[in-house]
Amino acid sequence: MGSAGHGALMDGVYRHQRFIYDVTRKYYLLGRDRMIEGLAVPAGGSVLEVACGTGRNLIRVARRYPDAQLCGFDISAEMLTTARASVGRAGLSDRIRLAEGDATDFDPAAMFGVPAFDRILISYSLSMIPDWEAALAEAARHLAPGGQLAIVDFGQGAGLPTALTGALRRWLALFHVAPRAELPEALARVAQDIGAGLDIGHPYRDYAVTGRITRPA
Repeated sequence: MGSAGHGALMDGVYRHQRFIYDVTRKYYLLGRDRMIEGLAVPAGGSVLEVACGTGRNLIRVARRYPDAQLCGFDISAEMLTTARASVGRAGLSDRIRLAEGDATDFDPAAMFGVPAFDRILISYSLSMIPDWEAALAEAARHLAPGGQLAIVDFGQGAGLPTALTGALRRWLALFHVAPRAELPEALARVAQDIGAGLDIGHPYRDYAVTGRITRPA
C-alpha cells in the first residue's frame, strides 16, 4: 500500500474516532507518559513525534519540557485537524509545529527546517504502519548526534492470560492495528546499523514493548 492509500485508510478509520480517541485510548495505550518522562530532553532541545495523531503526546512533552522545540507529523489529514485544534486550545501553537507526512519517507528539513532531532518518539504507531520497519529506520536516520529514538507499542502479552490477549488482538484488528512480534529484533538491527546503544523493556507483563535507541555523540 502506497502512502496515499495508507493515508486514505487512516482518514477513514479516524474520521469519527478522532473525536473520542484520547478519551478511549488512555485505558489501553499504556506507557506513553512513562516514555515522555524518560525523554530527558536537553535544554532547548528539539523533539519530533512521528505519526503524532491527535497531538496528545506533543502537548504532554511541551508541558514537561517547557523550552523544547516541538514538531510532529501524521499521514492522516483528519488526525491533524484534531491535533491543530488541540494544540491551539492548549495555547501551544507557537511551540508545536505540525505537518502531513509519511513515516517511511520524510524530510524534516523541508517540513520544519530542522534536519535532525535530539529526541524522536513513536508511540503506538508502528503497529499501524504497513512498512513499519522502514519507518523505524527512517526515524533513526534523523537523529542528531547523541540523540535518542524512543518507542512504545503493543507487545505480545507473554505474561497475560491467553483469553485477554486474544480479545485485545481481535479488538485492535478492527482498527487495522497489528502488534509487531519482530519489534525487538528490528530495534536491534536499526541500533546496530547506526552504531547506537539500545535498551528494550517489556512492561505490564509484556502488554507493551519499549525501546530507546541512543546515537553516539
